[in-house]
Amino acid sequence: MLRSAPVLLVGLTGGIGSGKSTVSSKLAERGAVVIDADAIVREIQAPGGLAYQAIIDRFGQGVVAADGTLDRPALAAIIFNDEAARLDMNKITHPLVGQVMAERIAANAQTNNIVILDIPLLAERGREAYGVAGVIVVDCPVDEAVRRLVEFRGFSEADARARVSAQISREERVAIADFVVDNSGPVDALDGQLDACWAWLEELRANAQ
Repeated sequence: MLRSAPVLLVGLTGGIGSGKSTVSSKLAERGAVVIDADAIVREIQAPGGLAYQAIIDRFGQGVVAADGTLDRPALAAIIFNDEAARLDMNKITHPLVGQVMAERIAANAQTNNIVILDIPLLAERGREAYGVAGVIVVDCPVDEAVRRLVEFRGFSEADARARVSAQISREERVAIADFVVDNSGPVDALDGQLDACWAWLEELRANAQ
């Protein structure tokens, strides 16, 4: 359980291509402190990062790019096609991500901040693992998520659908939500929902004090 300080924590999650990062950035604009698990993964996998050498030791020099950074497409090609490799990768990265998140949560312990834990796999692990007071789920249809992955992130459609299928279903994710953000439409359709979400977060903070 990550919660180690008396601070209000709220989880934010959503499937790949759901637009979770857009929602988290808009919540940050409204005053939230966002602790982004994906950003922490990139930090610990960078040269000199906490997980960098362990990943090379496990997967070999073939996952190192010419500039010394990890070749993320090469690494993804391994771990998304080999369950044992994926589990090994998780064993390397998950404890370290948890360690960094706990440090950043503790740094906010004496503040009145709304702290958002942006965690892609929150639903898979369960909200209890993070000690959150509430969960926001960003939801969109699978076909729309696939379209965004193809159009904006350069995935092939087959790869995009494989990534979506590797995660739990929309229904399972929404089932753990206290607040659902429907991100099936354009970005400007989010503002009204996020105003309501922010009001809910402020009420949650007030009730926790």
